[in-house]
Amino acid sequence: MMITKNLNEDELTVKIAGRLETVTAPKLEEEFKTCLRGVKTLIMNLENLEYISSAGLRVLFSAQKTMNKQGKMIVRNVNEDVMEVFEVTGSVDVLTIVND
Repeated sequence: MMITKNLNEDELTVKIAGRLETVTAPKLEEEFKTCLRGVKTLIMNLENLEYISSAGLRVLFSAQKTMNKQGKMIVRNVNEDVMEVFEVTGSVDVLTIVND
């Protein structure tokens, strides 16, 4: 998994490429512990995310919970495979998902 971050004032865009699963999810979780301070808008760009497991979902939900307290989180550019996981797990009801 590759993580790319771009901070523009109080808006942070995080791009994830590869697989967000049990082995890689802790890396993203550690990133969120430090990079969300002072962020009002978190944009998760998932256009290059190939797969997400329950561990990956847990990290996204944790980020969503944090952002609910300090701003908002938007999930963008979700591919069909990841969207299917979001739909089956009910994540579409929790996450704000925007496909361009």
